[in-house]
Amino acid sequence: MKAPLNVAITCFPTFGGSGMVATEIGLAMADRGHRVHFIARDLPVRLHGSTRQVVFHEVTETDYPALQQSSTYPIALASKMIEVASYERLDILHVHYAVPHATAAWMAREVLGHKAPRVVTTLHGTDTTLVGIDPSYLPITRFSIIRSDAVTVPSAYLRRATWRGFDIPESVPIDVIANFVDTARYAPRRDRACLRALFPALREHEPVLIHISNFRPVKRISDVIAIFTEVHQQRPCRLVMVGDGPERSPAERMLRERGLEGRVAFLGKQDRFEELLAAADVFLLPSEQESFGLAALEALSCGIPVVASDLGGIPELVMHGETGFLAPLGDVKAMAGHVLTLVEDPERWAGFSRRARANVLERFQKEPAIDRYEALYRRLMAGPLRL
Repeated sequence: MKAPLNVAITCFPTFGGSGMVATEIGLAMADRGHRVHFIARDLPVRLHGSTRQVVFHEVTETDYPALQQSSTYPIALASKMIEVASYERLDILHVHYAVPHATAAWMAREVLGHKAPRVVTTLHGTDTTLVGIDPSYLPITRFSIIRSDAVTVPSAYLRRATWRGFDIPESVPIDVIANFVDTARYAPRRDRACLRALFPALREHEPVLIHISNFRPVKRISDVIAIFTEVHQQRPCRLVMVGDGPERSPAERMLRERGLEGRVAFLGKQDRFEELLAAADVFLLPSEQESFGLAALEALSCGIPVVASDLGGIPELVMHGETGFLAPLGDVKAMAGHVLTLVEDPERWAGFSRRARANVLERFQKEPAIDRYEALYRRLMAGPLRL
């Protein structure tokens, strides 16, 4: 029997795909008997405290007056990584999102020397396609990625974008390990009681569209509202919006101007939304950048077809014409037409739903993904320490 590993995970604690994936990996590793440490500014959104197998280490910054205008978090994070690695004798330090986590991990390893854990960096999207390639961060981000013992990404698209965006030779290995979903939690359940609680006047066969995100500009929330408006003009429907962020207020204003605010429910950040997701009819994802689309995967697992932009890693997830529809970025009319195609033909919708669920069961279950992460950890532990 193989010895359990001592793994630390660093991620953003906020409502977002990278932190959720990181937390699920850690919890799955703990279920397999490994000891898992989370090192972060705050408790990750899907982590609910510590146990003997899962321990949280808070990163705190100094309140020294001269440093109040400086961002000291990467240094404080590196220091906490050094502390935890030293006292807990970590085997693996798995950081999610390059900026600033991969750089902090590199700094920690430089200090620890031969006592350092192996560093795994998982890139999630905007840390490669937006933030990381900003001239202010590019040189140190590129260096931190290259100096990692292993690098993983959730899609082949993001691997190509990483090689290209950071001018990294394709000889530098990057493992594609797709994001995964808990198929027992996200499962087909057509119970619309939760929707009737949001919309008391909801008719029996009235379509309900849903969108889940962090409401950043990249998600194109105005397109979500425009698609909903187009569909509603031809067939009355409802819209559920889960999440929060800077684009929420403009979206609410758009709906008030159109007199549609009563047909839309903004629910803010939600830790558990699978009941709503499974009860909806179509998931909308008109983003301008998506390395994978975790919320879309959760929708597909519930048997909910997805209508999305045809870009990034989305085509690796959504099978056009089989589990959902893809359209050019910003083509609101095409996306609205795809929604209507689904909601106006119950038999066709049912076929999409069945294929969506079957595809997830075949390609995106949790255990095979965790197998790959664990095999990666053990492969690194069996090899020489990279200094």
